[in-house]
Amino acid sequence: MRLTYTVLSLLLASGLAWSQTTPPPAAAASATVQRDASGKVQARVEHLHVEDAGASIDEIRVGGTAQSITVQPKGGMPAYQVAPKTGERTWKVLDF
Repeated sequence: MRLTYTVLSLLLASGLAWSQTTPPPAAAASATVQRDASGKVQARVEHLHVEDAGASIDEIRVGGTAQSITVQPKGGMPAYQVAPKTGERTWKVLDF
């Protein structure tokens, strides 16, 4: 009896595994990387802009990882940078 349940559960698990579809490899790779004219892989660069009533946020991501975050508060306050890894905020005091 125990053998029957084991075999049935293995058949069910293998049937579920075979029924799942996966995207083609080219489509999955193109979601995060791009190729240049010579065929070399280039990481995808995203420029995100979010704005609400209190601030405007510009973020640059390379390959899905945040590289630069700039926050421009509304009401005449100075803009500042946020370090993506640590969350530290830095302001430019003198703008040359």
